Amino acid sequence: MIYPSIDKLLNQVGSKYLLVNIVAKRAHEMDETNFYQMKENEYVSKKNIGRALEEVSKNLIHIDKDSALDEDTNENK
Repeated sequence: MIYPSIDKLLNQVGSKYLLVNIVAKRAHEMDETNFYQMKENEYVSKKNIGRALEEVSKNLIHIDKDSALDEDTNENK
C-alpha cells in the first residue's frame, strides 16, 4: 500500500494537477532550506517528495485553490 493514500490526498486537494504542483514546490523548498514541518523521524518517507505528500495528508500545507489557479494561468501566458 502506498502511503499516503492518493484518494485521501485528492479529497483534500481536489485535483491531481494541483497536488503535483504543490508537492513539487514543497519538495524543492525542502531541498533548498532543509526546513521540515515535522521532526525528521516522524516521516515515513526518506525522500522529500514523499515527505511533502505526508505534509499535505496531515494538513500541514494549506492550499488556497483560487490563488493556485491564478498562478497556473499566469505561468501559461
